[in-house]
Amino acid sequence: MLGKLPMAVIGTGHFGLYHAKKIAASDTAELVGIADIDPERAAEVGSELGVAAFNDHRELLGRVKAASITVPTHAHFDIARDCLTAGIHVLVEKPISDSLSTADALIALARTKDLILQVGHLVRFSGVAQALQRHVSQPLYIDSVRITPFSGRSTDVNVVLDLMIHDIDLVLSLVDSPILTIDAAGAPVFTDHEDICSARIKFANGCIATITASRISFKTERRMRIFQPSSYLSVNFDTQTMIIARKTDEEGGGATADIAEESYDEVDALEREIEDFIACVREGRRPLVGGEEGRRALEAALVATRELQAHADFVMAVNRSLDLKDPLKQSLKRQLGG
Repeated sequence: MLGKLPMAVIGTGHFGLYHAKKIAASDTAELVGIADIDPERAAEVGSELGVAAFNDHRELLGRVKAASITVPTHAHFDIARDCLTAGIHVLVEKPISDSLSTADALIALARTKDLILQVGHLVRFSGVAQALQRHVSQPLYIDSVRITPFSGRSTDVNVVLDLMIHDIDLVLSLVDSPILTIDAAGAPVFTDHEDICSARIKFANGCIATITASRISFKTERRMRIFQPSSYLSVNFDTQTMIIARKTDEEGGGATADIAEESYDEVDALEREIEDFIACVREGRRPLVGGEEGRRALEAALVATRELQAHADFVMAVNRSLDLKDPLKQSLKRQLGG
């Protein structure tokens, strides 16, 4: 492909504006236009970036070769389908869609049309996350924490589909084994959906991953610990650092730990993700996080969501049936959060 790749951004909310700015500044792509269902927002962003602005994404079809879709999750399928049908390569924000059937339909359509379908799992493009792929070989236990203060964004989905899915995707990329079971519990606090969740994933090879996500914390923390034979890794995604403890054998028996800390340059993960997408389109190569990877992360997230609902139903049923005159039942109710 000669010249810059003509691109569009569909959905120019908080994150979509970042996408639009990165594409507008790219040396390998040209931002041809943007679309947003809010007329004032579309006009504002179009004016700021000096590109055509539309209220209907279908007006961009035929004008561009690729599109970045950054709309609420429930609209992912319809817009991505329209773009792929029109022969437009798609970078869709995570999660790929809101159901496995629609995710499958997008994957099949992209394959039939021989188009790139990339899913915006941004964490994969950080320097420390890519280093993990080199250091992790046989994980036995993974502990992940992703917490952040309440922002009021992405409240149309629970914290699993909002935040935890990033770590689910990363864990799935590190553990080469099918999932056996997923247990999850959480609670809605500031929104109508669960704002905090803890999930436990058991893999067929025996690896266990415990993932905690919250969007109602007092601080931001993004960490992961990975334990494997003869080594332990502690990752801080905020500082882009990783501490590695490796077992070393001593003379005469016994062992000790050789500890080293590695730092990785701060990179613009969004810029790297978008440039990778553009390169995949131009070179015809497979993206780092394609539709299949996005689907696998979505499937695990949906199972966790079902577990959340089952836990909520259980707590509600117990609270309704407890006899408050019985001290033991009162104690049980308090333990269950009633």
